[in-house]
Amino acid sequence: MPKVLVSDKLSETAVQIFRDRGVEVDYLPDLGKDKEKLAEVIGQYDGLAIRSATKVTDKLLEGATNLKVIGRAGIGVDNVDIPAASKKGVIVMNTPFGNSVTTAEHAIAMMFAVARQLPEASVSTHAGKWEKNRFMGVELFNKTLGVIGAGNIGGIVIDRALGLHMKVLAYDPFLSEDRAKELGVTKVELDDLLGKSDFITFHVPLTDKTRNILSREAIGKLKKGVRIINCARGGLVDEEALAEALKDGRVAGAAFDVFAVEPATESPLFNLPNVVVTPHLGAATTEAQENVALQVAEQMSDYLLTGAVQNALNMPSVTAEEAAVMGPWIKLAAHLGAFVGQMTDEPIKAINVLYDGVVSEMNLNALNAAVIAGVMKASNPDVNMVSAPVMAKDRGVQVSTTKQDKAGAYEGYVKVTCVTETRERSIAGTVFSDGKPRFIQIRGINVDAEVGSHMLYTRNKDVPGVIGALGMTLGDLGVNIANFTLGRAANGADAIAILYLDEAISDEALATLQNTGKFLQARRLQFEV
Repeated sequence: MPKVLVSDKLSETAVQIFRDRGVEVDYLPDLGKDKEKLAEVIGQYDGLAIRSATKVTDKLLEGATNLKVIGRAGIGVDNVDIPAASKKGVIVMNTPFGNSVTTAEHAIAMMFAVARQLPEASVSTHAGKWEKNRFMGVELFNKTLGVIGAGNIGGIVIDRALGLHMKVLAYDPFLSEDRAKELGVTKVELDDLLGKSDFITFHVPLTDKTRNILSREAIGKLKKGVRIINCARGGLVDEEALAEALKDGRVAGAAFDVFAVEPATESPLFNLPNVVVTPHLGAATTEAQENVALQVAEQMSDYLLTGAVQNALNMPSVTAEEAAVMGPWIKLAAHLGAFVGQMTDEPIKAINVLYDGVVSEMNLNALNAAVIAGVMKASNPDVNMVSAPVMAKDRGVQVSTTKQDKAGAYEGYVKVTCVTETRERSIAGTVFSDGKPRFIQIRGINVDAEVGSHMLYTRNKDVPGVIGALGMTLGDLGVNIANFTLGRAANGADAIAILYLDEAISDEALATLQNTGKFLQARRLQFEV
């Protein structure tokens, strides 16, 4: 009988699920806070069910000699060393959709609160005042709501807002026109949303692309009297610039559940009139906490008893027999998806995957999931192989698969093509006998590029002096090149270079490279190798 440790507070119903399914369980909800005691006993267990209090470190995993699965009741896994778990062969699962409704409802509640100044009115009335004329609010009816991020939670917010008879604008690079029509929203560019919305709410993860998406410059484009709601992630908004806009009247109010630094003991937004703040309560409802607890118990039991894998962050949904053969190809598929995802800034309409030769006979569902997850990680680092296809479907992205018999020099290869309104972008790769993935074709240009954690892609006209300028510029910037691959379409046509670097190239170094005027494109890329 498999044995599970629950080291954080989980509902009794969830604990009972383990027992009912035939899994032995020890419920010790305070053990996660005692690192030494947890390290002493972890070797006894096949599974570890946690929330956020338990820290699963490399050191803890050293003693986890029998551990097979870690289940996080919730979406965030910052408290789990996933690379270390992967090296130990431990699956890490989460429950990405258990608190979606709760978070969406909190955003709607915050919108009501700031529209009618409810917290300040409540404090005033509790103080024995009757300041009826002081708290003049606005209706939500017929107002324009701008939704930044129309994924799972954003879609629920849109549904609720339409029920309130609001007009809804949506900005999301992955939102197709068909999906926008299905949701009942008008798809717009960010500047249009900023200039036309009476309320703006955020439902995107924090990435390099979304950090400070409401910057000081963007705040200057806002419609006067707008109200800003952020129940997604701290760091999406320049809090200091927003505080200034609140003080000068450009912004009429704000409601924030998340902050750039948490726990937030201070913020430029604190103690300003008509600013509602809560301590990251988006998922804090009885129902949401129960949902994620029940889900993690079901998922862990399924894996321990039948080998079924759901919502895994570090393992594909494949059988044990398939895993040994498919592992390198799944990694290749993820790299190919990550390449086109990072190279594509426009809304994606379709992802087409071609499988040739030996790989065409493998579990293509798992390989497709790896490709899609790679693509979607560019905009949502929390995505995994289970949630990625759902996310793609929600955004109206069409995924197609083609397989063919061996048609080239390689025993097998995978080609991924990403389709937008204006272009197609493709890359192909294979797995060599050493088990390492390689990029073999980019933009139809043949290459042989080893995949590294930090890479640089450039495109230029095939003229003399560019390669030397690239090497010299990077050398002057102190950027060390581990591997350098070149390719060109034809003499005098476009040429590309893909470089494997020792560390990520900085924004300043990338800008310096682009400012040389020798490159049509220069893009920093990162891969999970």
